[in-house]
Amino acid sequence: MKLSLIIPVKNENEKVLNKILKECQRILKKYGDYEIIIISKYDMETPNFMSHQRIRKIGQKNDGKGNAIKIGAENSKGDILIFMDGDGSHIPMDIPKLIEPIRKGNADFVLASRMLGGSEELHGDLSQFFRLVTTSLISLIVYYRFGTNISDTQNGFRAIRKVMFESLDLKANNFDIETEMVMKCLKRKYRILEIPSRELKRVQGKSRINLFKQWRHYVWRILVNLF
Repeated sequence: MKLSLIIPVKNENEKVLNKILKECQRILKKYGDYEIIIISKYDMETPNFMSHQRIRKIGQKNDGKGNAIKIGAENSKGDILIFMDGDGSHIPMDIPKLIEPIRKGNADFVLASRMLGGSEELHGDLSQFFRLVTTSLISLIVYYRFGTNISDTQNGFRAIRKVMFESLDLKANNFDIETEMVMKCLKRKYRILEIPSRELKRVQGKSRINLFKQWRHYVWRILVNLF
């Protein structure tokens, strides 16, 4: 199975991104056939990591993480799609835990859970507390609607069979795409598995998820996918 690692980036620290890519390459090359796709709307000086034949950068015309994820998937050639952030918060060493259940035929969609693995980003200021409460609330809604206990529906670190991803017909262009992916997979009765993965504190900057501005997108995405 060919693997496609898709990383949406927006003004990320290039040294951090280069380090992530080196670690990801070291892990992915053990599986043979793989590619890494960087999605960015902004010009980046990327001489180091772009020199590798298995790494591609694709431009993004519009804003939004959801838009970037869909562009990456559309341009991917892999049988399994892996999504991770480029800010250093996700641990590349956990990639095998995401893809092995799919490769072995035990799952269609695997989520990395911060609730099971811990997080250095969901505790602290009011914004982080609000993110934690929102994540827990969405998980609770998913539980009551689908009868499935998923502890972390919002973490962007995840892997899915490409054929399953394509069947979802995703509409979200913002951060609510994570919610949409989970709910649509549950509606189609795809096999979902969670694995523990610790979320590290980002090396530079703050989370771009402004829930005070994004909450309308989350509410709408949940409502349209409840039934």
